[in-house]
Amino acid sequence: MILVGEKTSGSSVMDKVGKNIIDHVSNSDIDHAIVQLPQLFGINMSVTKHVLMLWIVALLVSITIIIPVRAYIRQNNFIPKGMANAIESITQFIRDSIVAPNVGPKWVNTWTPLMLTFFFFILFANGIGMIPVFDILGVINRFVFNVPYEADHNFVNGLLHGGVTATGNFNVTAALAIITFFSIMIAGTKAHGFINHWKNLVPHGLAWPIYIILIPIELMGLLVKPFALTMRLAANMTGGHIALLALLSLMAIFAEMFHSAAAGIGVALISVPMAAAISGLEIIVVIVQAYVFTLLTAVFVGMAINVHH
Repeated sequence: MILVGEKTSGSSVMDKVGKNIIDHVSNSDIDHAIVQLPQLFGINMSVTKHVLMLWIVALLVSITIIIPVRAYIRQNNFIPKGMANAIESITQFIRDSIVAPNVGPKWVNTWTPLMLTFFFFILFANGIGMIPVFDILGVINRFVFNVPYEADHNFVNGLLHGGVTATGNFNVTAALAIITFFSIMIAGTKAHGFINHWKNLVPHGLAWPIYIILIPIELMGLLVKPFALTMRLAANMTGGHIALLALLSLMAIFAEMFHSAAAGIGVALISVPMAAAISGLEIIVVIVQAYVFTLLTAVFVGMAINVHH
């Protein structure tokens, strides 16, 4: 991390900025896994930073949703209050504005739970990625406890490797997109049957030579849908963090270029407000990306159900 690291002899800030930025947005490697576990069937099962964040997100979503809903169910008047009221508003919006128009009234209650799970999980994962918890721990560790950043044996320093935004990891977004892919298959099969679902991939009644071109295109489109979901979410969540770190790194770069702390402070007068503006934009992106992923999933599932549309 560029803010908690120290400049080592023989290496310039310019040489370290790129590595620090990539390290900040990527997952922690096996050498810096939070919990080291043995391999299982050739797969290293160690708990990396993004795995930990996924667990934390799942726990927070469960607590935030389950506790208010259970409290609401125990009420005699069934009038939602506080958090339960907010959850009801979001649930009603997703059901009535996203799911129902796409899948139709017959299947709305079938697919709303999945869309709500997508929305809340991605929203929390995106939002937590905006909180620099581990970076703050690194600053405290460095300047309060005087532990150098190079001390790899230190537990807090081990936490600094890798970013906290799990949805910036292509493996995570690919897993979410694979769920969408199989949801499309299940929705089409439940609505039309297995054979008819695959027949419905192409329009009926066309001349047979057209199917030679159309069938490969439709099969390719079937695979492109989850790929697009994977790339869109991960790229958007990664791009904002890279822009933030690049702007903040300008302070150290200019200070070294001109061999003056005043130059770094001067650049900070521009880069810090710009970084703050991008952070505000990132808050909007956090919400929009959760909405877009949920909306596109509902659209793709609806296309499998309502073929005539």
